[in-house]
Amino acid sequence: MKRTALIASLVAAGAVLAAGGYFIGRSTSQRGAAMPAAAPASAAPEAERKVLYWHDPMVPGPRFDKPGKSPFMDMQLVPVYADENSDAGGVKINPAIQQNLGVRTATVRRTDAGSSFDAVGSVQFDERLNVAVQSRVGGYVERLSVRAPMETVRKGQPLATIFAPDWLAPQNEWLALQRAGASADIVAAARERMRALSIPDALVRQSEKAGAAQARFTLAAPSSGVVAELGVREGMQVLPGATLFRIAGLETVWAVAEVPEAQAIRLARGQKVKAALQADASQTFEGELKELLPQVNASTRTLQARFEVDNRAGRLTPGMLLRLHIGGPAVSRLTVPAEAAIRTGTRAVAIVRKDAGRFEPREIVLGADLGDQLEVIDGLREGEEVVASGQFLIDSEARLKSVLGAMSAAQPATTTGGTK
Repeated sequence: MKRTALIASLVAAGAVLAAGGYFIGRSTSQRGAAMPAAAPASAAPEAERKVLYWHDPMVPGPRFDKPGKSPFMDMQLVPVYADENSDAGGVKINPAIQQNLGVRTATVRRTDAGSSFDAVGSVQFDERLNVAVQSRVGGYVERLSVRAPMETVRKGQPLATIFAPDWLAPQNEWLALQRAGASADIVAAARERMRALSIPDALVRQSEKAGAAQARFTLAAPSSGVVAELGVREGMQVLPGATLFRIAGLETVWAVAEVPEAQAIRLARGQKVKAALQADASQTFEGELKELLPQVNASTRTLQARFEVDNRAGRLTPGMLLRLHIGGPAVSRLTVPAEAAIRTGTRAVAIVRKDAGRFEPREIVLGADLGDQLEVIDGLREGEEVVASGQFLIDSEARLKSVLGAMSAAQPATTTGGTK
């Protein structure tokens, strides 16, 4: 009896387990049938993009035709889609990456830029205003009124008193002929002899008035300026033709500047210049280019430009530094920011922004350097956008993809599969 009850209990438990397995399997099959219906909706965006190949971003050379783990790095291979292919020219960068790189663009503009530039010049004496004061007779310096170089003198100011004994005899002869009542021709001949000996007319009149020969005369400054050279001392003997003083005028001064060859070719005589003191920019002066010296400094590749600067106020002293602004005519030029050009020494490249986030390296020909702007002669059009910040990273990426594209063209076979 007990055995029959145990068998009945086992049969009942088996029926319950069979029923439970039926319902569990049915629910599982229903869920499995429902999932394929939902899968196409989520996979639709991926199906629209065509995968060209897979690669390891850290080792971008090898290409794989299947996803999997990179054989080079501990990471999964990354797909490259057809709409990301940059072989058609340039490189495409995700907007988020552009923001991270700090990519900033500028527009190619046409501006009226002048050919002006700045230079620094040192103030020098205008040597055309130099005057030499000489003695035309032998004698002695009895009194020296100017005793030190670089003293300021005015026109007509006494410089020195000279005693010239050689002038006594001609004057005494002339006075004696006048007292003796000699003929006018003889008196006139004696007068001409005194002129030939460079005896000043004022001294002759003084002798005639006093009735005695005069041998002392005063040298006066023929012009205003400073005594740039003092060649005599009190009590010294002087010889005919000796330079006693050299006076440098200060009505105008020279500002001599070193100008690079590239800028010197744009200079022309008579070009106006505005000058300001290096130590005090509020003090300004007007000037003019007088001479471009025909000699190039071999070490600095510069030429010396000589500007004449007005100094009637006497504020400029030789040795001072002037900041010169040399103006030029305005010319319409196509310009880009100086930071937008990548210079390699033999060529210049600009990164041009195209549509859909694509960038294209383009070789350009540069012209004049306008400070923070550069003139573009060829390679760009007005209105195009060029990268002014982050262009080196974009240029490197474009060069890398160009090289990889050339490698793939030379070796079209791709590596099969990645490591699972």
